[in-house]
Amino acid sequence: MGVSSTTPHLLRAARGEVVDRPPVWMMRQAGRYMKAYRDLREKYPSFRDRSEIPEVAIEVSLQPWRAFQPDGVILFSDIVTPLPGLGIDMDIAEGKGPIIHSPLRTIEQIDRLRPLEPEASLPFIKTILQTLRSEVGDKSTVLGFVGAPWTLAAYAVEGKGSKTYSIIKNLAFSEPAILHQLLAKLADAIAIYARYQIDSGAQVVQMFDSWAGQLSPQDYDTFALPYQQRVFQQVKQTHPDTPLILLVSGSAGVLERMAQSGADIVSVDWAVDMADARARLGKQVKVQGNLDPGVLFGSKQFIRDRILDTVRKAGNWGHILNLGHGVLPETPEENVAFFFETAKELNLAGVKA
Repeated sequence: MGVSSTTPHLLRAARGEVVDRPPVWMMRQAGRYMKAYRDLREKYPSFRDRSEIPEVAIEVSLQPWRAFQPDGVILFSDIVTPLPGLGIDMDIAEGKGPIIHSPLRTIEQIDRLRPLEPEASLPFIKTILQTLRSEVGDKSTVLGFVGAPWTLAAYAVEGKGSKTYSIIKNLAFSEPAILHQLLAKLADAIAIYARYQIDSGAQVVQMFDSWAGQLSPQDYDTFALPYQQRVFQQVKQTHPDTPLILLVSGSAGVLERMAQSGADIVSVDWAVDMADARARLGKQVKVQGNLDPGVLFGSKQFIRDRILDTVRKAGNWGHILNLGHGVLPETPEENVAFFFETAKELNLAGVKA
């Protein structure tokens, strides 16, 4: 594992070590706001090509690393990437997100799903992660990521993104046994996938339960939380030292429940004040976040003030500085650069609450 001085900064903080400044990265830091990415997209218009051809995905993953030197370099991929390996045919439409060609609505379809074998169906993931590790060395932490069972089920059942989630909620509330069968299969597949990413070089893994914030708290307890736990428990059995992050979009109402998932770090969105999040989660839970991505459209002074406010409220232990969600496509690159520069100049001794 090496001594602390050679252990990357983000990994040290994620493990609970005291560090001199909060590590910093951005969700969606590889993407449309960068000219380098837009240029590459013209050459490779298919998202699946950009995320599944190793040399292209490696290049996209490393674009923000070269530009800004963030403390985390995340695998460029999508949460639905493993679904074809289960027998769920999908594509990713530019600007619209995943499309599932035959949405899962019956127990027969769910029974036909096969266990995930990443080496057979996702060998590019290993190539990408191994290369990222060798490229960044101990200067940055390589993050893997997976989708959570509820969110992947929502895509698989709805067939695409949704504003109302009415199809999966219909299934959840009228034929829950069918949905639980799907959620269990997805949880086991995601655990296999997360382990594969760690074995391939991911040092931290973030699970995105993007749509779980659309559930009432009692339904979160039924359809989201138990399956988050099922994934994290299986990963911890084989990889107990790999920090795990959980993100739920719109999570203000379920923050305390997220802490029960088995995640080491709870990613907080901007609808919750970071001081309130810290109070609600307790002293033992590490946090990530939580600047509003819209802050990056403000002046440099405004961006600096918001960074300082968040870091003060998060305190001097167990905080990874990030946005509350992904960086927005129209964000000025120079403001992203300023965000990283400001974050890296911080000294926690000077910003204690």
